[in-house]
Amino acid sequence: MKEKIQQLGGFMAGMVIPNIGAFIGWGLITALFIPTGWLPNSTFSQVVGPMITYLLPLLIGYTGGKMIHDVRGGVVGAAATMGVIVGAGIPMFLGGMIMGPLGGWAMKKVDQLLEDRIPVGFEMLVNNFSAGILIIPLVLIGQMIIGPVVGGFSAIAGHVVDILVKARLLPLAAIIIEPAKILFLNNALNHGVLAPLGVIAAKQTGHAIHFLLETNPGPGLGLLAAFYFAGKGMLKQSAPGAMIIHFLGGIHEIYFPYVLAHPIMLLSVISGGCAADFWFVVSGAGVVATPSPGSIFAYLAVIPPGFHFQVLTGVAIGAAVSFAVGALILKVYPVREEEEEAGESA
Repeated sequence: MKEKIQQLGGFMAGMVIPNIGAFIGWGLITALFIPTGWLPNSTFSQVVGPMITYLLPLLIGYTGGKMIHDVRGGVVGAAATMGVIVGAGIPMFLGGMIMGPLGGWAMKKVDQLLEDRIPVGFEMLVNNFSAGILIIPLVLIGQMIIGPVVGGFSAIAGHVVDILVKARLLPLAAIIIEPAKILFLNNALNHGVLAPLGVIAAKQTGHAIHFLLETNPGPGLGLLAAFYFAGKGMLKQSAPGAMIIHFLGGIHEIYFPYVLAHPIMLLSVISGGCAADFWFVVSGAGVVATPSPGSIFAYLAVIPPGFHFQVLTGVAIGAAVSFAVGALILKVYPVREEEEEAGESA
């Protein structure tokens, strides 16, 4: 069982690691040009949405299909990923990691079935049409099944977080929030559940803890630091740049692929989130509005007078705990050498 889990994690890493550069490029563009970025520009920021909605999931889908059946598998995997992109209202990285390999596997089976059965001179025609016909059911499966399932998970996650918040079990909310963030449901949770509750609380007390639960940059910073100090290969080399984009730019999405590449690292950010949220509760921390984007600078802008120690200490605790747990995990369950080498050579 352990070996199968490691193989699955290795396969997921193989889909993500070669595309880390594209994620960093998107993160830099986002941090620079969105309305709350370093150099706001309404023209340049138009590329942010299409890149995260289409380009990045398609890259993952192509890479996953290519790992199964070379370029033909990659093409079919990317096309199949398009179906799940259309079928969901959120970035479909997980969908790409499902439909990409599925498309590559299906194309491989079709090619094996047609092998030695194609008349001489008709190879290109049959190969192109077999791929094109295969794409049709795969796209429909992604659009009608996979996309709605992930969308349903988003609604369930938001409902659970709402229950935990209303039951005053805020530290446990990180158990739901952090996995949901990795699936790019962060905006749905923050703006759909936490922010409205925070607005109500802020009207009564002048500040609200709800604004801190999803936006805290500490756990992500600790995760990336763990990859830098205890990781290896491309994940280690790219971590410093990702830390700048995440902590200073407030683009939390930049660390999500690092968790997708080594899923057990989800325990790192969950631990950091729970520890930070517990501190926020016991110290009475709160801010006046949602930090947007979730950078340390945005935090400083919305901390009310007299609450800097509580809020900033919570960020530090989240980073420290996430780093400690993440570094330990990477020592015990490191990213396998062959996975890193594959990522670097891709």
